[in-house]
Amino acid sequence: MLNKLPVFTLGVEEEYQIIDPETRDLRSHLSKIVDGAKIILNEQVKAEMHQSVVEVGTNICKSVAEAKCEIKFLRSKIVELADKQDLIVGGAGTHPFSKWQDQPITDDPRYHDIVNELQDAARSNLIFGMHCHVGIENREIGLQLMNQATYFLPHIFALSTNSPFWEGRKTGYKSFRTKVFDKFPRTGLPEYFDSVAAYQNYLDTLVKTNCIDNPKKIWWDLRLHPFYNTIEFRICDMCLTVDETICIVAIIQAIVAKLYKLNMNNTSFNIYRLALIKENKFRAARYGIDNNMIDFGLQKEVETKILILELLDFIDDVVDELGSRDDINYVHEILKNGTGADKQLAVFEETGNLSRVVDFITGEFTKGL
Repeated sequence: MLNKLPVFTLGVEEEYQIIDPETRDLRSHLSKIVDGAKIILNEQVKAEMHQSVVEVGTNICKSVAEAKCEIKFLRSKIVELADKQDLIVGGAGTHPFSKWQDQPITDDPRYHDIVNELQDAARSNLIFGMHCHVGIENREIGLQLMNQATYFLPHIFALSTNSPFWEGRKTGYKSFRTKVFDKFPRTGLPEYFDSVAAYQNYLDTLVKTNCIDNPKKIWWDLRLHPFYNTIEFRICDMCLTVDETICIVAIIQAIVAKLYKLNMNNTSFNIYRLALIKENKFRAARYGIDNNMIDFGLQKEVETKILILELLDFIDDVVDELGSRDDINYVHEILKNGTGADKQLAVFEETGNLSRVVDFITGEFTKGL
């Protein structure tokens, strides 16, 4: 029996919307925010493909509490720098009404290469996500945990859904961001690999045959990072608030810790066919935490909220050792009050005005800072 869990380090990346306070539209920051932030934050901030996006990343954190402090600090600094440019900041998977055709591409060879290859699929990729790295020193174990954790991706994703609008339209999805990103190659649920050698052979083959110029262009919802000893969860929409981000990060860390604990006790979680898990991913994108997903063990539909509560039971025996119970318990607030998508839709139903939805998004961004 395993007595003590190792430290599952965390790295969290968030992609922020830079918004004009007058028009409420996305607006280019002309690298001023990024350049200003680099003086304070060094490599923790960078420009993204579109000039209205800023990406931040925490340092390597030893706990959820550390990650929370860093995310609060990063959000505060970007808000401060944006304010100096008479701009505001928001967090959501898509902007409610901005059109990608109006958003300039960052002048960087990397992004020019992607646009040259993928054309309008890249130009229209005006989306915002939250990524979470969990440190695993042993890459063989990391690959096993990635294979098993894939089952839980729709559950995590449902909690993060925060992109119901696209180019001024109510899409009918709680996360339309994933539908936009589906146009890219090498996206979606991760392939199954039985060894790191097989995974590396796959990456080497793509590079050798000029499908990709580097392994980071594997943009799956979950991947064994090609350069770092982490597994990276990439499926989540950008969250409205710090509390939502950290709740989901804490759940991700606990899933990895629980699967690791099972592995060390010579057992493992069932691995299901991707074709089945895709059904749950679609339901999460379409309905968020409402409606049903499929329990493939029972082979029946179950309310998504019940499945999420069952997930909490599954990870319960590692949560206290990780010190993240309070942050994970915030999930009950999400289940009660809705995800970011639910809240955006409620504002729109009440006001009929997408500018008011943007005001809500930017207001929530600084909540708790």
